[in-house]
Amino acid sequence: MANRGSRAACVCALLLAAGAPASPAQAQGVRDRTRPTTTRDETTVSESQGVELTLTVVETAPRALQTWVRTAGTLDEGRRTLVAYLAPTEAQLIELDQRVRVFPPESKSSMTQAKISRIVPEGPRTRVEAILPVAPSYDAVRYVMEIIVERGTFLGVSNEAIIEEGDRQVVYVQQGEGRYTPREIRTGLKGELYAEVLDGLEPGERVVTFGSFFIDAEHKLKQPSGALMDDAHLDH
Repeated sequence: MANRGSRAACVCALLLAAGAPASPAQAQGVRDRTRPTTTRDETTVSESQGVELTLTVVETAPRALQTWVRTAGTLDEGRRTLVAYLAPTEAQLIELDQRVRVFPPESKSSMTQAKISRIVPEGPRTRVEAILPVAPSYDAVRYVMEIIVERGTFLGVSNEAIIEEGDRQVVYVQQGEGRYTPREIRTGLKGELYAEVLDGLEPGERVVTFGSFFIDAEHKLKQPSGALMDDAHLDH
């Protein structure tokens, strides 16, 4: 009887090894042990690659967004006041004491700062004046004016992180150490440093900024033909 029991035990072991049906609990245990650590959409970057690329990951968080109204201004005879005329859609964003960057068209390196000192509606346009702290040293009459507009605080992502794919905007989200997946997002206002996130990211999610194009290239290399960006939204 002991030999018969041993033979039965051996047969059971062989059946399991050969793929005989197992209980649901056993099957789940096997799946957990053999499940791959990455998905088809996931791209991995080694620590040495990250250091070499100076890979930078930044948290998605509320950001103060600044945009600007760019126009041409004419310097008055006293060489201290710039005068510009704006359409209604731009004029509604202008307020007294807003900061203005001023530079001649031929030399952006000759930039100086000014402030909005006067706003006067004149028919369909609005006259805007900006006063300079000192007369500019550059000998020009017309200057480029970039009026800085504070738009408020919004959930934002770095402009560096966004990869334009036709009419899509994609970022790479960190899923763990050295692991990144593409995510399609929708943006609103776009400032100098950050863009407003309308959809696709949650506060606290970490996205790649510097180095995102390298990860995107690596991701595309391992995708099947015809499916390069079709699944970019699957992680959303």
